Amino acid sequence: MIVAFSISPSGGDETGGVSQAVAEAIRVVRASGLPNETNAMFTNIEGEWDEVMAVVKQAVDVVAAVSPRVSLVLKADIRAGYTGQLTAKVERIEQELAD
Repeated sequence: MIVAFSISPSGGDETGGVSQAVAEAIRVVRASGLPNETNAMFTNIEGEWDEVMAVVKQAVDVVAAVSPRVSLVLKADIRAGYTGQLTAKVERIEQELAD
């Protein structure tokens, strides 16, 4: 499965920024060893259901450690028997665009 998720604390620093808390969540994702990528809006992670959801929970927990309220947006693509789709899905679209 691939999960795209965004975690944010309810409040930011004096400028409204949330980058420190978000960076801690991304550290958890990267330390997991699962295939992942981060863009301006979401972090994508690929793996089996239990391992992916455990990482998402750990990421929420590190943000919750610095904020009394946490926002989580999560979207999942659940497709049994497929791996490597974090890059393969994009490659298929790029092939279509090249035609």
